[in-house]
Amino acid sequence: MAFKTLANQCLSSMLLKSRIPATNVLKRGFRERKKFYKSVSITESEGVFEINLDQRKLKTPSGKLFQVPSEALAIAVCTEWDKQTDIIKQHNMQMTTLCNTALDNPTGRNKEQVITSILHFLDTDTVCYRQELPVDLVELQTREWDPLLDWFNSRYETDITSTQSIMPPAVPDETRAKLKQHLLTHNEWALFGYESAVQSLKSIVVAFALMDRHIHVERAMALSRLEEEFQISKWGEVEWGHRIDHMDLQARVAAATLFVHLVTETTHKIKKIAV
Repeated sequence: MAFKTLANQCLSSMLLKSRIPATNVLKRGFRERKKFYKSVSITESEGVFEINLDQRKLKTPSGKLFQVPSEALAIAVCTEWDKQTDIIKQHNMQMTTLCNTALDNPTGRNKEQVITSILHFLDTDTVCYRQELPVDLVELQTREWDPLLDWFNSRYETDITSTQSIMPPAVPDETRAKLKQHLLTHNEWALFGYESAVQSLKSIVVAFALMDRHIHVERAMALSRLEEEFQISKWGEVEWGHRIDHMDLQARVAAATLFVHLVTETTHKIKKIAV
């Protein structure tokens, strides 16, 4: 999957969520403010990019200067702030939130600790836990999850299996070591994006397939919510409730995916030479 295609899919998912009404759950933890600026711009300073709200420099919740490592990421953040109308809806500003997490690191964790947090999901990965009944759900899980698990094990040379037990499947130490080594090749910013995607999808297998561009955001959502969607197809959904939760989760997954690629993609500026 080309990066441009991935970026367009992620942006579509994020914009879709911004059109739904915010619930108290979505607003929780965010203090809404009236919009206090008219223009948003970007300034480059010593290889990092800053966001300007009129003449003010954007800052993080802890008061640090908001500086991001790539122009593309700065443009994404700038777009979020530019889209705000009368009220600043921070619960819709996924890219800004991820940047604030990377800049402030509110839990004070180092790279090793973030990786450990991600790898904890190996023991509870959604695609590894299978039902015994009903038969049609078992068949659905086998049909949808087995090919992805096979791809993952081949791609990362791992040995992850599924189980119908309440006990977690055994994950070999060699598998953990290989996945840790893969994560160590990423910078700290990218790891915060990985962690957000894994937490949202409740699956390392699905998140890694998404980051590797093996699947797209909508497919990742479908795979991670397989059992829930199966139950909804049988019993129906709570009007608006399930839909809003789904769109909010999809926006977070899309933002995390785009964030990882924007902080790891290498770009080069080419200066034009007058002739």
